[in-house]
Amino acid sequence: MIARLYYPRIIAHRGGGALAPENTLAGLRIAARMGCRGVEFDVALTADGVPILMHDETLERTTNGTGFVAAKMAAEVACLDAGGKHHRAFAVEPARPAGSTLGVPTFQAALQTCTELGLWMNVEIKPTPGTEAVTGRVVASAVAAHLAAHPAVAIVLSSFSVLSLQQAMQVATTIPRALLMETIPTDWRRQLASAGASALHTAAAGITAERIALLCNSGIPLACYTVNDRATADALFAAGVSAIFTDRIDLWTPAEM
Repeated sequence: MIARLYYPRIIAHRGGGALAPENTLAGLRIAARMGCRGVEFDVALTADGVPILMHDETLERTTNGTGFVAAKMAAEVACLDAGGKHHRAFAVEPARPAGSTLGVPTFQAALQTCTELGLWMNVEIKPTPGTEAVTGRVVASAVAAHLAAHPAVAIVLSSFSVLSLQQAMQVATTIPRALLMETIPTDWRRQLASAGASALHTAAAGITAERIALLCNSGIPLACYTVNDRATADALFAAGVSAIFTDRIDLWTPAEM
C-alpha cells in the first residue's frame, strides 16, 4: 500500500527558491530558516552511478564546471562550486573542502539535511537521456534505505519520466509517486495508472478551474509549478490545488506555509 500523501501548501522550488543557489544544502537550510515545511529538488546520476542534486543535463548554468553530468565522476562533481553562479556571496571559498553546503551535494547528503531540518521532500527524478530506468531504481533504493532508518520522514517521488516512476515503483512500492506533466491531459487517469502515480504535478500556466475540479473531486492531489505571486497562488488554492512550488518563499509567512 502506498503511504498516505501529504503536501505542505508552499514548497520551495529547487531547494531554496530565488533566495539561494538551487539544489544545494545551503538552499535547503535557507528554506527551513524562512519557515518552509517542504522543499523540492532534482536528482540525477553521475557517470559512476552516484545520485546528486542537479537539474540540467550539463554543469555550466549552475556550477563552475563544464560538460555533461552523466559523463562526470562523483569525485569530480563534488569539487565544483554550485553557489557562485547564483551570486558571488555564495561562492565556494578555495580552501573550503568538498562537501561544502555550497558545493554540488549528493542525494544522501540532501536526505540527511532535510531530515535534520524536519523538511518534507519532493524528490524529482531527473534522468539524463538513456538513464531513465536506472535513475528511477537508484533514487527509489536510496529513499527506501533512508526511510527504513527514518520512518517518520515524508517523501514524494516525482518525474516527467513514466519509465523512471515505473522502475521506482518496482523497487519501493509504498513510496508515494507523482507524475509531472506540463498540462492536465484528458486521459490523466490512464497516464497516472501507467506511471503508478497517485498525484499529479503540473504547470500553473493555462490550468483551468474545471480541470482542477476533475482531479480534486477524484481525490487526486494536485500541485502546481512555478507560482511566484500570491494572487495566482490564492486562486489555485481556492480551486482545490493542494500545493504550489515557488521561487518566492519570501512572499509567505511561516504560519501560511
